[in-house]
Amino acid sequence: MDWRLICGLVALPFAIGFIALFYIYGRLWVEAYSCGAQVSLRELVGMSLRGVNPRTIVTAKIMGKQSGLEIDNQSGMSNARLEAHALAGGDVINVVLATIAAKYADLPLGFDRAMSIDLAGRDLVDSVRTTVLPKVIHCPDPSDSGQSSISGVSKDGIELFVRAWVTVRTNLDQLIGGATEKTIIARVGQGIISAIGSTESFKLVLETPSMISKKVLDRGLDANTSFAIVSIDIVNVSVGTNIGASLMIAQAEADMKTATAAAESRLAMAYAVEQEMTAKITQRRAELIQAEALVPHALAVAYQNGNFHFAQREPSYDNFPHLCDGTSIGA
Repeated sequence: MDWRLICGLVALPFAIGFIALFYIYGRLWVEAYSCGAQVSLRELVGMSLRGVNPRTIVTAKIMGKQSGLEIDNQSGMSNARLEAHALAGGDVINVVLATIAAKYADLPLGFDRAMSIDLAGRDLVDSVRTTVLPKVIHCPDPSDSGQSSISGVSKDGIELFVRAWVTVRTNLDQLIGGATEKTIIARVGQGIISAIGSTESFKLVLETPSMISKKVLDRGLDANTSFAIVSIDIVNVSVGTNIGASLMIAQAEADMKTATAAAESRLAMAYAVEQEMTAKITQRRAELIQAEALVPHALAVAYQNGNFHFAQREPSYDNFPHLCDGTSIGA
């Protein structure tokens, strides 16, 4: 057999393999090479073997290169770091987009911090956007709590319904480990209730709603949260019921019921004493009748035993004034 034929047969599989690899990864490699993205054909094959989408890595490198980010494989946004972030479940494209936006907005967000924030589960692009363009949070949030306003009661007992808008900006330094929007809403709602409760009259709140905003802002409610509160604006204030009067009425009704119960208790006690006295009177009458029944028997026994004597008394003239001259009765 001709040695040329043998060499051709041996080289044919390698040629087919090279053509297949170039067909699959050639376009990506050409794109990366033309943009200076520093991604080799061997690295593209290795990404597929490690379960990483090569298109994502090449796109991220091209975006970083075109935006002026450091994409050096030794110290910058290297291929290995991008692959590691993708294998950890992060969103490589979001990290690159956020880093580019932070660079142009002159924000202190490096690639390492961006990857950490992304792996923490935060929406990195939205966080950077909120840093540049503050967003408004409704307090309370009707979609979450089902309430459209916050209820507070002033010192004079009048209930007020307040709705506020909280303008916040992302605090990149507290984005990892900081509290979310729900904490801001809860703190602001608590501050509004406390501010209304410390007001002497509801009229003061209606006259100057900004006093609530000032009191709430002075509390530093954005501590240990992912946001910095820019402003708190009172959108609507409406008057509710007179809670103080309702409580006084309820207390009066309770006191009346207590007094009525005490009076009924004393009435029942008096009725019981009355019944006891009636029973004693009946008992004494029975004893009297019993004693009176013994009198005839005692008289009979005394008469039978000869112990019964009629008393001899001198005649008295007190009842006969016409005989007071000394004339005897017989005369």
